[in-house]
Amino acid sequence: MGRFFRLIILAGVALLFLALIAAALLYFISDGRPVYFVQREVTRLMIAGRQDDLNRSVGTDNSPIRFSVNPGDTPPTVAQNLYQASLIADPDLYVDYAFVNGLDVEMEAGVYFPDQTMTIPAIARMLTDSRSSSIPFRILEGWRLEEIADAIDRSGLFGFTGADFLVAAGPGAGVDPVFAEQVGLPQGASVEGFLFPDTYQLPPQITADGLRDQLLATFLEKTGPQIRSDAAAQGLSLFEVVILASITERESVQPDENPRIAGVYRNRLDIGMKLDADPTVQYGIGYQGDTWWPQITQADYTAAVSDYNTYLITGLPPGPIANPGLSAIQGVVYPAQSDYLYFRAACDGSGYHNFARTFDEHVANGC
Repeated sequence: MGRFFRLIILAGVALLFLALIAAALLYFISDGRPVYFVQREVTRLMIAGRQDDLNRSVGTDNSPIRFSVNPGDTPPTVAQNLYQASLIADPDLYVDYAFVNGLDVEMEAGVYFPDQTMTIPAIARMLTDSRSSSIPFRILEGWRLEEIADAIDRSGLFGFTGADFLVAAGPGAGVDPVFAEQVGLPQGASVEGFLFPDTYQLPPQITADGLRDQLLATFLEKTGPQIRSDAAAQGLSLFEVVILASITERESVQPDENPRIAGVYRNRLDIGMKLDADPTVQYGIGYQGDTWWPQITQADYTAAVSDYNTYLITGLPPGPIANPGLSAIQGVVYPAQSDYLYFRAACDGSGYHNFARTFDEHVANGC
């Protein structure tokens, strides 16, 4: 008997809800409201009890996902695409919410970057302003060109591939001649070393050439004319500065040590001593195992033959081995003054180095 009465109560509540909807329909229609207005208010009543679903995201991954709204896409099409991209759990609820709040007619074609932590209301609002969308992209100090290309592919946010970027920034790239002259870039050289490490907010429609040009422009902006002038006063082209800064960047762990490490390399260059820099050996070896910077042994100093191996060549390698940050560049132009010719990692795991004037002192600094 108790179950029977519960069913009666539930049926009564359902009938009451339907009666309220019918009353709302009659009221709005008799009031001369447009049909779409009536539909919207009815839909509003229908989703009123689904606030938890509206405010629940599908996941915890905040990695942006490239999502396109094409010209002519309808709200149901967009909702289905969002569902297939694992950005929402209920396409119908998305359509209803957008309709009720007028966001369906405000939706703009464009490229957006939502993520799985966003709710249906947040995504629906995002898709009304394509101008606010941008690609977040970070380049770390010491990355080589191929690592930037790998990051492009991993992000999944760009309209081009890492391979496209390698073409745009690699040997023979169509670099602005004014830029090439400013930095002393040899004809036909890649722009390795000048792809400035930073965190960028990039336009969704950016091309591989556009990204390259943005990174080069940031390099000029961050380094500034003073560094170029001070380097020239020391007889150094910016290209030479960046070569040495790229080696310094790969050797250093603590940025405040860059001037001391760069100072050692400049001291070696001044007396015609080989740079003997491990990162130049790694650069020549290239990708091995699962890294562009493989572990090397002393045997590699002579076995890894390349134009970049500074255990085999005297002076600077033919080009940068990575893309250094501003601290490493400043370290080369404004090195610490010392008579040190050697350094090796300190034994305390701090990331700092012990410096030495002679090879015997250098050996004594071993762990």
